[in-house]
Amino acid sequence: MKNTHWINTATDNLFEAILTLKNIDEARRFFRDLLTEPEILEFANRWKVAQMLSKNIAYSKIEKETKMSTTTIARVSKWLNYGMNGYKLVIDRLNHHHLAHAG
Repeated sequence: MKNTHWINTATDNLFEAILTLKNIDEARRFFRDLLTEPEILEFANRWKVAQMLSKNIAYSKIEKETKMSTTTIARVSKWLNYGMNGYKLVIDRLNHHHLAHAG
């Protein structure tokens, strides 16, 4: 794993704090205290882009729907396909969770 300078005690502490959140309300409250509203919206849009890319939706439709630049969409695509598989991990878990509750 290259470029891991961001993996340290402080970031691990943040991730441990996130793992204590129990529901959407708690997540909203924690992230609103941690981040600005524009930062939350930016992260939410990147997450939406990752989900849309995983469904093979065209860049043009993603750009129109999310208002994200093609540069950002390409960056999300790079991490979706060649990153640490974090996007794929959560997308797969959410898909499995939704399928389990749909039946």
